[in-house]
Amino acid sequence: MKRRAFLTAFASAAVSLPFAAGAQQARRVRHVGVLMLYPESDPEGQLRARAFREGLEERGWVIGRNLQIDFHWGVGDLEWTSSAVAEMVKRAPEVLLANSAQAARAAQPASRTIPTVFIAGDPMTQGFVQSLAQPGGNMTGFTALNLGSKSLELLKEMAPPVARVAVLINPDNLSNMADTRLAAVAAEKLAVEAVAAPIRTVPEVEAAMEMIASKPNGGLIVPADPFLAGHRKLIVGLAARYRLPAVYAQRSFVVDGGLASYGASIPALFRQAAGYVDQILRGEKAANLPVQRPTTFELVINLRAANALGVGLTPQLLALANELIE
Repeated sequence: MKRRAFLTAFASAAVSLPFAAGAQQARRVRHVGVLMLYPESDPEGQLRARAFREGLEERGWVIGRNLQIDFHWGVGDLEWTSSAVAEMVKRAPEVLLANSAQAARAAQPASRTIPTVFIAGDPMTQGFVQSLAQPGGNMTGFTALNLGSKSLELLKEMAPPVARVAVLINPDNLSNMADTRLAAVAAEKLAVEAVAAPIRTVPEVEAAMEMIASKPNGGLIVPADPFLAGHRKLIVGLAARYRLPAVYAQRSFVVDGGLASYGASIPALFRQAAGYVDQILRGEKAANLPVQRPTTFELVINLRAANALGVGLTPQLLALANELIE
C-alpha cells in the first residue's frame, strides 16, 4: 500500500511539473529601460511616457505584474546621457528605448548586447542602422524626419515680411544639423537669410534670441530636441518679447504660447515604439524590424499668439491646421 501510494504521488507530481513550470514562466517579469531626456516634472515627457505604457498595456503587458519599466529622467550633454545609459544597463534591461538622437547615440555601445528602439531623426546619417528597411544590427525604431524646409515655408506664409531666420540647434544633436541644411536650401529659394544658432546653455538661448531680434523682420525655426523642449517656456517667452514669429517642431511649444508647430505626433511614435518593444520581448530581432517613418504630420496654430504678433492667417492656412489653440 505504501509503495502504491508513493507511485501515485510521484505520478501526480510528474504530471503537475510542466504546469508549475509554465506558471512560473508566465509570472516572469520582463524588464525595459527608457531614457527619457526630459525632467520628470515636464508634462511633455509624461505625455510620451503615458503613450508608451498604454501601447504596451494594449498588447497584454501588465506593469508591475509581468513587466517592469525603468524610466531615467533628466537633461544633460552627451557625457551625462552616456552616464545615464550606463546606470540603466546596470539594471540589466532586456530592451532599451531611447528618446532622441542624443539618447540613441549614447545607447549605441550598449546596443551591441541590448536591443534598442529609438525615436530619432535621420538614423542613417548617424550610423544607427545600415538601412531603414534592413537595420542590420541591434537598433531600430522610428524617425521623426527633418522638416526644416517645410517649417520655413510655413513661417514665410504666416509672416511674409520675415527676411532673417535663426534655426536654434543643439550641437550635440546631429538631426538638428540636418534641419539647418534643409532650412538653408529653402531659405535660398525664398530669398531669406538663414543662420544657425547653436545653443547648449540658457545664456546662449538668450543671446541667440537677442541676436536675431537685433535687426527687423526676424523669425525662428526650432527643431525637435530635448534640450530645446526642456527650455520651451523660455524660448516662447523671448519670442513673444522680441515679437519673433516662430515655427516649432513640437506641439508643446504652441500649448505654452508659441505661434505654430509642424511635425509628427511624438506621443503617437512612442505608442508605436511600444509595439516594437513588445515584439522584441516576444523573441523578434531588432534587425528584422524596419525603421518606420511617420505618415501623418500635424499643423498646430496658437490664435492668441498670432494676434499678439500681428500675424495674418489666411483661410487656406487655417483650413490646413489640425488644431487651433484659442
